[in-house]
Amino acid sequence: MLNFDQDRFVRIQSGAVSIATEIKPLMSRLLDEGLERLFFMGTGGVQFLTLPAVELAQRSSTFPVAASYPAQVIIEPPAGLGPKALVVTPSLSGTTKESVELLGFLKARGVRTLSLTGHRDTPLGRDADFTFTNFAEDDTSSESFYLQTLIIVLSLLSARGEFDDFDAVVDELKLLPKLLVGVKEAFEDTAATLAATIKDETYHIFTGAGSVWPEAHYYGMCILEEMQWIRTRPVHAADFFHGTLELVEPGVSVFVFKGEDPYRRLSERVENFARRYTDKVRVLDAADASLPGISPRVRALISPIILATRLERLNAHLEVLRNHPLTTRRYYKRVEY
Repeated sequence: MLNFDQDRFVRIQSGAVSIATEIKPLMSRLLDEGLERLFFMGTGGVQFLTLPAVELAQRSSTFPVAASYPAQVIIEPPAGLGPKALVVTPSLSGTTKESVELLGFLKARGVRTLSLTGHRDTPLGRDADFTFTNFAEDDTSSESFYLQTLIIVLSLLSARGEFDDFDAVVDELKLLPKLLVGVKEAFEDTAATLAATIKDETYHIFTGAGSVWPEAHYYGMCILEEMQWIRTRPVHAADFFHGTLELVEPGVSVFVFKGEDPYRRLSERVENFARRYTDKVRVLDAADASLPGISPRVRALISPIILATRLERLNAHLEVLRNHPLTTRRYYKRVEY
C-alpha cells in the first residue's frame, strides 16, 4: 500500500484499545465519588471524532453527556460544569491553544479533567487530572480517538448497568487493529482510482447520518478543506432535503457515507435521490468491510472507524496526485488569528 507502515498502524490502534484496562475501574470509581456529568471538549477536528461516542451515550443513558467547544466554554460555560463533572479533552499534540486555555479554566472551577493525547510531555499530557497518552500522527489519529472515546462511553454505560458484556466487546475491539489493515488493503485499488477521478474536482457535498455523520463532516472540513484546499459542503442526511438538495445537478459530486446503525436509511434516502440527478454519487459503506470475528452489535459501533481507515487510503493517493502534501498550510499554526 502507498506510504503505509502496517506495524506502526497496528501498534497505535492497539494502544487505543488498551486504555480499556484502566478506564473501566476509573469510571466506576468516579461514579462512586459522585460524578454527575460527562463532557467531551475538543478543539477543531478532534471534537468531531468524539461525537459518535457522545451520541451513543445520549441514546443509551439518562446520564448527562454532552460535547462543547472549548472556545465557547471559556466565554460562557454550560450548566453543571463544576466539581461533579468530568471533562474529556482530546488533543493529538497536547498543545492545542484553546484546549490548554480550557484546562486552566476548568482547574479554577474545580472540574476534573481527563486528557487523551499523542504526547505525554505536553501541557495537556502533564496537567490533566487523568491522562491517557497513545502516540499517533495525523494519518492514524482518527481511528485512535474514535476507539478511545467509544471505550470511555462504554465504560460509563457498563458501570451504570446500561451496557452488557463490556469485556466481551473490548475483546472484539482488540481484533480490530489487524482487521483494519485488511480493510485498507481491500480498498487500496478503489482509493487509487477514486483519487485519480476527483483530484481536479473543486467541490463536493458530503453527507451521512448517525455515527458516520461526524466522519462526513470531519472529512470534508478537516481533510479536503484544511489539508487539500478543496471546497466542500458537509450536511447531515436528515437536513439534506431542507436546502442542499437544490444544489444537486449533473456534474455535482455527492459523497454518501453509510453506517450499520438504524440511521442508515437516512443516507440511503439521499443516495436514491442523488442518483436521479447527478452522475457523481460516491458511496462509502461500512457494511462492505470484511471483519471476521466482529459481531453485528460491535460493527454498529465502529462504522466511522471503518470509513476513516478507508479514507486514509484516499488521502495517501490524493496528496501524491495533487502534489499537495497533507501537511501544507497557509494559515493554520502559521499566522496569528
